[in-house]
Amino acid sequence: MKNKRLFIFVIVIALVIFLSSYQLDAYVTRPGGAYELSPLVEVAGGDEDDEGSLSLMTVSMLTATPALYVWAKVRDGYKVLQPEQVRSPHESDEEYNVRQLKLMSDSQVNALQIAFEQAKLPYEISNNGVFVLSVLMGGAADGVLSPGDRVLEVDGNKFIEMQQFIDYLSDKRVGDSVEVLYKRKDREISTDIQLAPLPSDTKRVGLGISFVEDKSIETTPEVEIDSDTIGGPSAGLMFTLEILNQLVDEDITKGFNIAGTGTMESDGSVGRIGGIDQKIMAADSADIDIFFAPSEPVEGGGDSNYQTAVETAEKIGTPMKIVPVETVEDALAYLEELQPR
Repeated sequence: MKNKRLFIFVIVIALVIFLSSYQLDAYVTRPGGAYELSPLVEVAGGDEDDEGSLSLMTVSMLTATPALYVWAKVRDGYKVLQPEQVRSPHESDEEYNVRQLKLMSDSQVNALQIAFEQAKLPYEISNNGVFVLSVLMGGAADGVLSPGDRVLEVDGNKFIEMQQFIDYLSDKRVGDSVEVLYKRKDREISTDIQLAPLPSDTKRVGLGISFVEDKSIETTPEVEIDSDTIGGPSAGLMFTLEILNQLVDEDITKGFNIAGTGTMESDGSVGRIGGIDQKIMAADSADIDIFFAPSEPVEGGGDSNYQTAVETAEKIGTPMKIVPVETVEDALAYLEELQPR
């Protein structure tokens, strides 16, 4: 009898461990938190005596386990996502993480540009080459380049715009070799790569990489942003507002705790993001007073982020004010009319 109980106990423990630790090919997202931006953004000589706060919102994403999968199906605010809803086809976890961090980096460049334009202060944008997002399996650069590398030159040519890079390689033929100078972390490396047909389009030759422009910005005064662990572009609007709030003398928050979400484009428009309902729940838990939500119309129909945000706010009964924004000017106009607390 004692051995039988021990056997049953071992089986139960093994089952609990399996249900809680076995990783499924799926993800679970849930409301994250509100992170005040003033500790993450430092404008040299900037205004620091503001009474209110500006916060970015996060959504937590976990690899699904059997227990977490079942919990997510019955728990409000939790969602189960399939891999194709998170990563691009054939994109590894490493490539996904690199892409998310790059999106955050680019959103900060746009945030700095727009904030300095609003404050009428000088800035200069530079192009530092081509940033490698992923390397296609079987492509010419497979095993040579890695996600996160920066291609500085090809055959001694620097490229100010991505199209110049594309045009240069489009004149090449299968078997042609090019000398690629690239930067990996702090080290510059030069190597010859023999061009091959693209895995996705065998009629064209190339390096077999997906890439974006690698832009940087210099501002006066200087701005330091500490967000190495935050991925994605969805905090662009809030970074813009925080930078501007430190650049100007007045407190644009008027003493309120303000959060929001939305990408910041180089023309000042605010783009839609995912997980808006979960971010509303997280903001409510953090006692946020005002929430900026992108109201960009959805192509082909469907609810905008703002509509979903309002529906979620009504569902959870939060007193938080939901404010629609299509541009940074919309957010600033609202704050301009806001009466101080």
